[in-house]
Amino acid sequence: MRKLLLSSLLFAAIQLQAQEKPNIVLILADDLGIGDIGPYGQKIISTPNLDKLAATGMKFSNFYAGTSVCAPSRSSLMTGQHTGHTYVRGNKEIEPEGQEPLADSIRTFAMILQEHGYKTGAFGKWGLGMVGTSGDPNRKGFNEFFGYNCQRQSHRYFPTHLWHNDQRIDLNGNDLTKMVTYAPELIQKQTLAFIDNNKDQPFFLFVPTVLPHAELTGPNDEFYKKYENAFDETPHKGNDYGPNATIPGYASVAKPRATYAAMVSRMDHYVGEIIDRLDSLGLSENTIIIFSSDNGAHREGGADPEFFNSTAGLKGFKRDLYEGGIRTPLIVKWSERVAQNVTTAHISAFWDILPTIQEIVSDNNVEKTDGISILPTLLSQGNQKQHHQLYWEFHEDGGRQAVRYKNYKLIKFKVKDPANSYYELYDLERDPQEKTPIKNKKISNKLIKLLEQQHVESELFPLTASKR
Repeated sequence: MRKLLLSSLLFAAIQLQAQEKPNIVLILADDLGIGDIGPYGQKIISTPNLDKLAATGMKFSNFYAGTSVCAPSRSSLMTGQHTGHTYVRGNKEIEPEGQEPLADSIRTFAMILQEHGYKTGAFGKWGLGMVGTSGDPNRKGFNEFFGYNCQRQSHRYFPTHLWHNDQRIDLNGNDLTKMVTYAPELIQKQTLAFIDNNKDQPFFLFVPTVLPHAELTGPNDEFYKKYENAFDETPHKGNDYGPNATIPGYASVAKPRATYAAMVSRMDHYVGEIIDRLDSLGLSENTIIIFSSDNGAHREGGADPEFFNSTAGLKGFKRDLYEGGIRTPLIVKWSERVAQNVTTAHISAFWDILPTIQEIVSDNNVEKTDGISILPTLLSQGNQKQHHQLYWEFHEDGGRQAVRYKNYKLIKFKVKDPANSYYELYDLERDPQEKTPIKNKKISNKLIKLLEQQHVESELFPLTASKR
């Protein structure tokens, strides 16, 4: 009897310890500009759920993506390393489907969470390794994956198929000639089901939604009708569904402004559904909700970021290393732990997420990271360490590098063509919109040195090898 009682008490203690681990929900929008949502100044598109999230949590005004394009930015997020160090540094396509996979040796923070007893799921767009490769999400820390494994496939919102772990799910009626099954709705249902199925254990839910990436399209429902006749429109001609459709193409859109606004509002609605499900299951008090975007606003498929002020007045767009290409939203809610309706100017980036999660779950393993935990900022406690510098790379369009040191930002252009490379230096404190490059030889030389120190050459993604 005594043994039975001790066993029961031990089991109860283990259960209590498991319950005390906070659930973590990380929602990552795709190509959402920092100014596309209400908490960062959007005036035209309605985002009530994100407005409420910011009002009940903490908003970061100086948070940066891994870089200004999809796969390398996500690699930076998952590995805690900036793009001078992280494994995937460009959108390198692998035929017939998929992108360059994360190597076997690469650890993600999802793997760390699994080691601490978390059930983990990813629902949306992965883009870091096809099924069966070393970068398969099931091999990179996720017990369950549902969505687009290949980011090229996600250019179509009515795709021929999605993936559920290693099972290809063919979508009835979708054959690139007809638009029958809207993929984001299927993905959202699986997202909510994951919460239901794991409500009694600590879980990590990663939602890398494809919204509002091009193509610009969606059902003719209440989200679209809200904006259908709200704006002057110029139709966009694209690669339409039909006998000549290609997978990476973007369909034509008659009203691109209305369609884009509807996509952002739909994404906001999905965020609200996730929060409502957590509330209904009594999970909100012990759940950390994080919202961000993988890079700055895009101009593809008819999108008009200038009209919506999608960059919140910042210079540049997706693929630029100007602020508009890499500055991104970060909103964090953790009931009773993170202060409500607070904006912090703390400078941080994607590679800070991994060490932050490590600290949250008391993981003491030493990881190779460029990040610094932002938990002291979130909890308004302790001494928040500061970055000496932040660094980014972009491997297309001749190659670009950028480094931020204090209030100074240096961008190098045409990196792959050393004879024609040049720099632009900005003082972000005086010129946050990067309107006018400044001349300061001392500062330029310091930042050039930092820029060169932060880059470690990659055989898979060469950037500066031509100098040798």
